[in-house]
Amino acid sequence: MSMNQQDLDPVNTADVDDVADAEKELIEECEEIWKDMEECQNKLSLVGTETLTNSNAQLSLLIMQAKCLAAELNQWQKETPKIIPLNEDVLLTLGKEEFQKLRHDLEMVLSTIQSKNEKLKEDLEREQQWLDEQEQILESLNTVYNELKNQVVPFSESRIFNELKTKMVNIKEYKETLLFTLGGFLEDHFPLPDGKVKKKKKNLQEPTAQLITLHEMLEILINKLFDVPHDPYVKISDSFWPPYIELLLRNGIALRHPEDPNRIGKKWLW
Repeated sequence: MSMNQQDLDPVNTADVDDVADAEKELIEECEEIWKDMEECQNKLSLVGTETLTNSNAQLSLLIMQAKCLAAELNQWQKETPKIIPLNEDVLLTLGKEEFQKLRHDLEMVLSTIQSKNEKLKEDLEREQQWLDEQEQILESLNTVYNELKNQVVPFSESRIFNELKTKMVNIKEYKETLLFTLGGFLEDHFPLPDGKVKKKKKNLQEPTAQLITLHEMLEILINKLFDVPHDPYVKISDSFWPPYIELLLRNGIALRHPEDPNRIGKKWLW
């Protein structure tokens, strides 16, 4: 036996002992798992299968784990541990393999981090673009706000009152113009009847009442409508010419009182 083999024999013996101890620990662990499985099966037999519906999945998982461990134990029992000679070349080779594996893992980590950084850069650029757009919108809104703020006229009750007063005056003037135009139209197209037309009376010796024009009839009805809007009816007098009354009623300009046929009123236009 050479000197190198004499130096390696104690180390090899120690490695064999370590493998035997590991195998013994694995067997003990499997035995403990089998004991737990037996206890679970005993509990199942006592409680019944109907009440353990929720634990069936856990039981199946434990059984599968036990079978896997048993198969692994059998595989380890069949294999013979290989004793690696702990010389300088073997250690150097193992170290290179470990470093290569570590380098590969680090490269994978680096690649993952770089991809995450690229995604973060894209997200940052997108968020920055959104921020710029929001700042532009805010700047535009501030500009519009300042323009509107400069255009706002201070509120003044007196100014509003004067504007309303001016509008009322203009409306009254427009009303007078309309009435004047309407009067001229009615006088031209709806004149008073001649003196030969008389109203039938029970007493023919009584004088005939003075007839009024259609314009005056409308003016009476309109004034009554605005003065007493809740009761805009007037009594038909002898001065109202019956054909003109019928004309107003037929065209929907005036309405009879629902309870008193001797009263008529102007119809609202809205």
